[in-house]
Amino acid sequence: MTENNNKPTEEEAQKAVRTLIQWAGDDPDREGLKETPKRVAKAYLDWFSGYQEDPYEYLKRTFEDVDGYDEMVTLRGITFESHCEHHIALITGKAYVAYLPDHNVVGISKLARVVDAYARRFQVQEKMTAQIANCINDILKPQGVGVVIIARHACMTTRGIHKSSVDMVTSTMLGGFRTSEVTRMEFMKTLGELTID
Repeated sequence: MTENNNKPTEEEAQKAVRTLIQWAGDDPDREGLKETPKRVAKAYLDWFSGYQEDPYEYLKRTFEDVDGYDEMVTLRGITFESHCEHHIALITGKAYVAYLPDHNVVGISKLARVVDAYARRFQVQEKMTAQIANCINDILKPQGVGVVIIARHACMTTRGIHKSSVDMVTSTMLGGFRTSEVTRMEFMKTLGELTID
């Protein structure tokens, strides 16, 4: 969890939104925009709620009674929404997470919570991919971790170069997923066709 001792008040946040509306060329006092600063401030609390969460905490409760299960565990297609730290533009995508247990496993919903905790921050996809993998690796101490993310970036689709159907794919492989081509290929095979839609 990230502490911010210089966090502005909600009133200051709303004033900043009003300024941006004016800068864009509209009147923040007209009927349709009057409540917008309040709505945007509230939306930011939701969009960036990951700063109030500690993803490491989600993985601390594990289960050891799994009859020695040590084969790959894969969670596919974890949908997420994030925001690019360069333009605060929307990133939408799916995460594919796998690990090779070493004596214990974690509830699968916790893996999805880890993805969300990192996604709901200002992000760069490459960094987010590594953060998810490192968190799982640090807490579960598995034999290996693999994370693949496919995402679409509004900073590329709605501005600048305006390429609407481009997806970005990133991966982080640790432990057995990095050292064993067989393990890595097994993981990639379980993913199937990577699509956002």
